[in-house]
Amino acid sequence: MKQVILVRYGEIALKGLNRNYFIDLLVRNIKEVLKQFSNIKVKKVQGRIIVEVNENSIEEIIEKVQKVFGIVSLSPAILIEKDLELIEEKISERALKRDFKSFRVSARRGDKKFPMNSQELSTHLGGIILKNKDNIKVDLHNPDINFFVEVREDVYIYDEVINGLGGMPVGCSGRTALLLSGGIDSPVAGYMMAKRGLQPVAIYFHAFPYTSDRAKEKVIKLAEIIAQYIGKIKLYVVPFTDLQLKIIEKCPEKQITILIRRYMSRIAEEIAKKEGLGSLTTGESLGQVASQTQESMLVTGEVAHLPIFRPLIGLDKLEIIRMAEKIGTYETSILPYEDCCTIFVPKHPETKPKLERIKESEKALEEEAPQLIKEAVENSEIIIV
Repeated sequence: MKQVILVRYGEIALKGLNRNYFIDLLVRNIKEVLKQFSNIKVKKVQGRIIVEVNENSIEEIIEKVQKVFGIVSLSPAILIEKDLELIEEKISERALKRDFKSFRVSARRGDKKFPMNSQELSTHLGGIILKNKDNIKVDLHNPDINFFVEVREDVYIYDEVINGLGGMPVGCSGRTALLLSGGIDSPVAGYMMAKRGLQPVAIYFHAFPYTSDRAKEKVIKLAEIIAQYIGKIKLYVVPFTDLQLKIIEKCPEKQITILIRRYMSRIAEEIAKKEGLGSLTTGESLGQVASQTQESMLVTGEVAHLPIFRPLIGLDKLEIIRMAEKIGTYETSILPYEDCCTIFVPKHPETKPKLERIKESEKALEEEAPQLIKEAVENSEIIIV
């Protein structure tokens, strides 16, 4: 007998001829989150992935596997040989350890050579449980507990189905440059795009000494939390002070936020080229702040040649906060260490900027900006989280 975790995937099963690519990637991602454990085996079986856990802490392993995108549900199970007497013995042992008044048995025969079909096996094992445990009854519609038996190359017995996060395996959709601030929104945006298979490379703009090292540590912590769902994250810490001060010195105050975001996009795209990334991802939500109006996003996005993904665009702040709480980033995001986008906010920021006026203002920077962008990229600190 072996202790295993039975892993189920959903959307991947619809991928036709490419299905094995997605399954292999999901197996790789599961192995990545479990690499700290010894004697773990992850293998494919028909329609399932099996994690053999042996003597390891199954609760801790389930917690980690549950956070892997692409998994619909999982079940801690025992794996035994295809022997009817052994199946009877083990399901009886399991039933005696559980507290319930009503139950059902759901058997599934994947191996057509097994002498009983699914319905016959369900009925037979239900009878065995009734014989060995007093004061219980069968309830096919609303039982206290459902005992599952899957007959494949081996037999799996379990009585718990734990929901996963769904989505697609991280990496199957390519990689994206995630503009990661210390706020609530951008970590949630990174999580959402990772759930659709994009591997984020995080980019944080650090304006030391105006933003402290505590602000940088906060962003590293946010990256660590996101990494629980997607594995390792490469984090670029971009020195942004010189370019930001030039914008403040030479450009109209009400345009500062828009101009800062345009130069952030330029730097992020240079890093994206360097890393071979296919898109940019931001935490923008329509109308949330002055720089996130329709007009502002048109102007800030105009400098980018790569697609910009804004997964939070239609969510309000409360919805985003609820998601941040769910994924575990909220408490870190609200720590009072400001990032470079919040310390130089103009009193009356422009909410409906005109592209031609913004470009006119940028002429004051046209001699210095290219070199400052180059230096910001070259002098970025790279942290593997």
